[in-house]
Amino acid sequence: MMSPIRAIEAQNGAFSPAEVDRIIPYRPARRSSRRSRPLIHRPTLLQREALPSSTIALARFLIGKVVVRELPEGAASGRIVETEAYLVGDAASHAYRGMTTRNRSMFLERGHVYVYLAYGTSFMLNITSETAGTGEAVLVRALQPLSGIALMERNRGTTNLRDLARGPGRLAQALSIDRALDGVDLCSPGPLWLGEDEHEAGEIGVSIRIGITKDADRPLRFFLRGSRFVSGPRVLNL
Repeated sequence: MMSPIRAIEAQNGAFSPAEVDRIIPYRPARRSSRRSRPLIHRPTLLQREALPSSTIALARFLIGKVVVRELPEGAASGRIVETEAYLVGDAASHAYRGMTTRNRSMFLERGHVYVYLAYGTSFMLNITSETAGTGEAVLVRALQPLSGIALMERNRGTTNLRDLARGPGRLAQALSIDRALDGVDLCSPGPLWLGEDEHEAGEIGVSIRIGITKDADRPLRFFLRGSRFVSGPRVLNL
């Protein structure tokens, strides 16, 4: 097969068609079979001053922000798509009856980690949300995996991207979060930190919280509408 340019050269008498193809063989351009992937920009560390001092406001603010886990094997990260707020006087909150040895990290200044073990099987990642001494926090319920996906797959024992961090227990397992991280400052470089990038969060939905029986009718759950990485029943994700 001869390219249009070579055909013109041959017609102009510079070379015969056969001579043109012998000198510069025609090779049609190949189409790449690889799908282009969006560039992932490493997030920058969130400063504590950027965090709202209201727990409900923080629960909304965190949608679209990035949780980064630094491990010896490498880093893994995910974008927050679902949160729940737990307030003073909230019967579903661990701080409802005051500070204990178990929940004292929940009373740290906003931007710290509070980790607890639920049902004796699953760790839960919470972010403190008030001034020091006030027991309020935001539960991070689900992430959209961004980087270190092979590491998360190994930790979870599955290659199902949607289910790597869809739900607080899965999230903690994917990022190797346990009580050793309790009290970590998310606004400082370290094994677990909170970041932001140029991503703009979409529409945020509101619903009642999931899996609780006390104060269960309060609309304190926030989620990214349309995200397939959000947990919970469909009826709550509209």
